[in-house]
Amino acid sequence: MYSDIFTRIEKGSAGPIGQYFDQAFGYYVYPRLEGELGPHMTFNGIQVLNWSLNDYLGLGNHPEVRKTDAEVAAKYGLAYPMGSRMLSGHTREHERLEKIFADFEKKEDAFLFNFGYQGIVSTVDALTGRHDVIVYDSESHACLLDGIRMHLGEKYKFRHNDMEHFERVIQRAVKKADENGGGVLVITEGVFGMTGAMGKVAEIAAFKEKYPFRLLIDDAHGFGLMGKHGRGTSEEQNCMDGVDVYIAAFAKSMASIGGFVAGPKSIINYLRANLRSQMYAKSLPMVYVQGNIKRMEIIDSPEGDARRKKCKDITDAIQKGFLEAGFDIGEAEACVTPIHIKGGVAQATQIAKDLRENYRIFCSIVVYPVIPQGMIIFRIVSTAAHSMEDVNYTLNAFKEIKAKLEAGKYDDEIAAMTIE
Repeated sequence: MYSDIFTRIEKGSAGPIGQYFDQAFGYYVYPRLEGELGPHMTFNGIQVLNWSLNDYLGLGNHPEVRKTDAEVAAKYGLAYPMGSRMLSGHTREHERLEKIFADFEKKEDAFLFNFGYQGIVSTVDALTGRHDVIVYDSESHACLLDGIRMHLGEKYKFRHNDMEHFERVIQRAVKKADENGGGVLVITEGVFGMTGAMGKVAEIAAFKEKYPFRLLIDDAHGFGLMGKHGRGTSEEQNCMDGVDVYIAAFAKSMASIGGFVAGPKSIINYLRANLRSQMYAKSLPMVYVQGNIKRMEIIDSPEGDARRKKCKDITDAIQKGFLEAGFDIGEAEACVTPIHIKGGVAQATQIAKDLRENYRIFCSIVVYPVIPQGMIIFRIVSTAAHSMEDVNYTLNAFKEIKAKLEAGKYDDEIAAMTIE
């Protein structure tokens, strides 16, 4: 019997998050943060201390970056160049930025993405054929999972950062690939954006001595931040040569839009000719190309070193403070700190409202189905723009929240969501 798509959606389950959407919109989901980009912004008409920006190096409001962005926008507008890179949207400046990334990552070549998420999905899709096998970390980001879902061949996941399980899985994968006449692509992340844990990139790369496979890492949260020079998690773990395909996105430390993939020249040229998200979509606009060149000048400079150190100091201080106060922050070691609290959606909304309305602290909340039922994560993202005063204020606020929680102030009833 015919069933209308819209009717099915309207009468069906809205999902764990969707069921609260009408009440939560503009406050808990799609919140409105306004004003100058930085640690202190306006939320629903009040000033808040903001821990929800991925602007790790504080480049979003850097005066030289803002000046370059404005000048390039005035010169070219937002449209130039029009068309896909392959047909009409290619410029020498795109080539120049790609060379900067290739040199920075010590790879033969690099290729720009017009949008990080789409570029990553397409890269996974383009690199693997139906006879190949994909092996991936179970906590890989949605963009990687979407690319993996498109794969027509075998795909095996290993338990997050579990190297014993990884070896068992890679043995199966190599055997299956040999039977199929294909190869193996291993996928992990440099820094896992939800937990702040670093991927076991060096340990995985070391397995290449025993098993034949290629290694791809998505280092969106590590690029520009991790490593002595900001070259990412592979530099941090001293295994840059062990990474065959390096991917980064600009929406984190670059405070921009887009991304790139770097690797052997033959593979990058293959991707130039086969990456559907770039072949059939508009080129990265010039304002982002030249704006990202300016950002890279700062990242690859003594000022970049200082900003990386500042971000690390803020991260170390807040993680140490949470641990000393008895909070569970999981595996966090990079610039994201998840505060794990037992509770449901109703408690999460009450605690978040208390933090935002009474303590004037804004941080993201993560609940089921992103994490298991019965748990809440408050996600703190450190940046070089934050101060130690911000850290101390936040730690004191969370200590008070913890005391209220232990005293039973936050019960498990549906929170009243009064959203103006």
